[in-house]
Amino acid sequence: MARKVDMELGRRAVVLGGSMAGLSAAGALAAHFDRVLVLERDELPPEAEHRRGVPQSKHPHFLLNSGRRALGELFPGFESDLIAAGGMPLIASLDTAHMTDDGWSPRKKGALDMVYGSRILVERVLRDRVRALDNVTIREGVSVSGIATVDGGTVNGRVTGVTFSTVTGDEQVDADLVVDALGRGSSVADWLTAAGWPAVPIMTLDAKVTYVSRWYELPSDAERADSWWWKHMVIMPTEKKGDHPIEHDYLINFFPIEGNRSIACMGSWGLDMPRNSEAFVAAADKLQTPKFAAAMAASTPTSEVHLTRSTGNKWRRYDKLAVAPQGIVFVGDSICAFNPFYGQGMSSAALSALRLRGALRSTGALDAAFYGGFLAAQAKELKVPWGMAMARDRGYECATGTEVAPAWMRKILASVGASMFSTITGASREDHVVDEHFARVFNLDESIGTMLRNPRVIFGLLRFRVRDIFGWHKIDFGFDPQLDPPGKIWAAGASAEAELATAGAR
Repeated sequence: MARKVDMELGRRAVVLGGSMAGLSAAGALAAHFDRVLVLERDELPPEAEHRRGVPQSKHPHFLLNSGRRALGELFPGFESDLIAAGGMPLIASLDTAHMTDDGWSPRKKGALDMVYGSRILVERVLRDRVRALDNVTIREGVSVSGIATVDGGTVNGRVTGVTFSTVTGDEQVDADLVVDALGRGSSVADWLTAAGWPAVPIMTLDAKVTYVSRWYELPSDAERADSWWWKHMVIMPTEKKGDHPIEHDYLINFFPIEGNRSIACMGSWGLDMPRNSEAFVAAADKLQTPKFAAAMAASTPTSEVHLTRSTGNKWRRYDKLAVAPQGIVFVGDSICAFNPFYGQGMSSAALSALRLRGALRSTGALDAAFYGGFLAAQAKELKVPWGMAMARDRGYECATGTEVAPAWMRKILASVGASMFSTITGASREDHVVDEHFARVFNLDESIGTMLRNPRVIFGLLRFRVRDIFGWHKIDFGFDPQLDPPGKIWAAGASAEAELATAGAR
């Protein structure tokens, strides 16, 4: 596919890493450089397959609406390609069996919609789009070993190229711009320090999240009972105190992906998790509902149990350096990695790539002002997903890192956080305004702080709490977890605006 040239800013850009972040960045760079070179350690599969460099692909991944739109702007038609390849557009509240301590939630149409699919499918569709760009080359099977720099740590300090090794030997390539997309294990910060720049401040918080997943082939539609209306099943960890099976503290997903398959996933904060198929099945039998285990039993396992523990939040604050290095930018986990539970990684990477494209379009030169401005704008954008991750993870006693909350704050976060989440989700069932804002928060289109400063949202939350005290609910909820999730589609009745108008008339 021929590229559309906006303004050429250099001869060559080099992207370190060919995963989601690197591929997104390549799309942002293509219209501004004569050549874009992507360096990837793995040999990339032609189809949607797992590979060594992305072990997390074996677990569920959300492509949030903000990330989906960003990829659509970088690669027009991306969403259509994803759906054509097997991605499933679903409405979460309509297609998900969702359970909390109250029991099953009601099924209703809500504001949260997404395209479901596996990480390997999303990456394959994106990889196909990048390969179609005529000035982008992906070199596979190469290991990046360092960066070339001049005047490191000074106001004129700049990254000028990249060194890497192949099966035939070591090579160096010059670059007008380098993009670090090497992930949370990137060594670029260390290479910059060795070249003369000060150490990059790093914010960390590891809530000791561990999760395990197993892939399943689902029975055909004809083989499923009528009660299996749902595509996605979610069981929230209990907030109840006292004695209960440890499995009740797990976050559970039966996550739909392409090809009539699902990923059964269990995760927790600070707990040991089952590591083999026998323990995995045994844990499913101890959950709050038997329906998750029943779905597994009715399906055919197609993988072993996969475990991941590298889940800490980590933000390399390049924007805090007194003098930002020129010639390099950072996207994806290489700058800010999140607890994967919150499904923010792919979307944050795509948003950074889109912001990079915007910065390239609006600049006339790749100078100090460009790099400082991009880092500042990127940091402002990253505060939204980072704040969401901190809001929950700082409440756990097992958490470690620079952002650990003091004991008194942990207690407040643990108690208030659970109560607030319950109030928001409850109000979302009955109030379309709260539902719409909560969907925006989930999709990284709005911060939780912005949502909670909205007077209309506050009114909706307070109204729900009052109604909850007296049991005045518009929609039934808390259905028996021992029974099948209710398939009836509920409606909230009169709109909030109509109720407010009526109240005003009185």
